[in-house]
Amino acid sequence: MDDDIRVRVGSDVEIVLARQRGRELAAQLGFSLSDQTIVATAISELARNIVLYAKRGEILLRVAENNGRSGIVVVARDDGPGIADVGLAMQPGYSSSGGLGLGLSGVRRLMDEFEIETAAGRGTNITVKKWR
Repeated sequence: MDDDIRVRVGSDVEIVLARQRGRELAAQLGFSLSDQTIVATAISELARNIVLYAKRGEILLRVAENNGRSGIVVVARDDGPGIADVGLAMQPGYSSSGGLGLGLSGVRRLMDEFEIETAAGRGTNITVKKWR
């Protein structure tokens, strides 16, 4: 889409940039400060996963409208190895990197909608939405 905000992600600096851009868009849409923080946290988790597992990818941000409601759509996509076992990866506490395992399951809890598409060797697309 022409209105997408696109942030390439491949480093910690770009994770911070993606998070900031998401927070800015949420603020422009009138989200509360706490919801701005939720959106920024979800973006941070998704971008961190890109850097950890795929090395590089992108975060797309766009405005969503549905029956008079506005919201924000965040798409995290990469061409990395994909997720071998989505069910396992979505379990709270699961981590293949030795971390706390808050990533994907945490993002799913924070956001209103969560969709994942992944295939071994073809990368991962995660789309999340937060409604105002």
